[in-house]
Amino acid sequence: MEEFPSPLESAKFIAGNSKDVSVDEEGARRVAESLFDKASAAEFGLAGWKSLHELNPRAASQEAVDWVFLVDTLNFSFWSEQEEQKYLVKYKGKTYSGYWSLCAAVNRALDDGIPITSASYFATMTLDQVRHVFRSDTEVPIPLIEERHQVLNESGTVLLEKFGGSFRTCVKMSEKSAQKLLRLILQNFPSYRDEAVFEKKKVSFYKRAQILVADTWSVLEGKGDGFFDDISSLTIFADYRIPQVLVHLKAMKYSEELMKKLREGTIFQSGDKEEVEIRGCSIWCCALICKHLLELYEKKGQDMREKINAVLLDYHLWDYARDHREEMKDIPFHRVRCIYY
Repeated sequence: MEEFPSPLESAKFIAGNSKDVSVDEEGARRVAESLFDKASAAEFGLAGWKSLHELNPRAASQEAVDWVFLVDTLNFSFWSEQEEQKYLVKYKGKTYSGYWSLCAAVNRALDDGIPITSASYFATMTLDQVRHVFRSDTEVPIPLIEERHQVLNESGTVLLEKFGGSFRTCVKMSEKSAQKLLRLILQNFPSYRDEAVFEKKKVSFYKRAQILVADTWSVLEGKGDGFFDDISSLTIFADYRIPQVLVHLKAMKYSEELMKKLREGTIFQSGDKEEVEIRGCSIWCCALICKHLLELYEKKGQDMREKINAVLLDYHLWDYARDHREEMKDIPFHRVRCIYY
């Protein structure tokens, strides 16, 4: 069995054997067409990562890379059991929810003089310190606090023992290859091994590991150590928002039976067949959208391979989900509580 199966190959296999989720090739084509004008705008590109998101670091420094590592190590499970009761963090006069509440809590801690992005600090953090840093401004605490504590201690220890205390060392060791960096992360940081077994075959998604590579590329603006010539080999990051958008945009379909389970708020386990199908088909669907988009530009005589990839498509769809929350209300997202997404 392959040590780290490719998420793209896994997605193709899952989409080809899926019972409750299907990719609509025509729908994927239509989404590509709707993105045609947007994809050449600056916002769709690398610059959008900083310009559209005020909590992301501005600099392309080692500190910024350390911020990215910390945040992506904790980038999982922010959905609320009830819409009206959420984990929220107030920062600089604004209230943040979901993933941005994590970023706000990290920035709040840094402003308070807590060296939260430093491996020597988070390797030895106590559970109470983790609770304090990620405290909520509502009654609802951040989900999976014990798991977050464990993952922080484990990842910090690995950084200190193997990489001189900074993820930047891993980035340098990857020699400008996104795939090499992905492998380094998977080999050394157990919490990033986002895998399952589907139809007796080991499959992978590597949501956080791929996001970590992508965010490193973004924070370093695709330059210097962050110039990855194979960035387009990454897939989208299969979480619970992207599938919801794809179903809303009619690029992906759920069976009636699965839709019923989702509407009832069924909580799936990581690795359940339906959950694997949802995530695998999302990756495959976005690979098709990218392919169609590149073909559309090719017809116009433009080679956009440098400007269009699954990473940028993921960033775009994720922001779309945030901005179209109301219209997407009728499409339920799948619920899983785990450290992988």
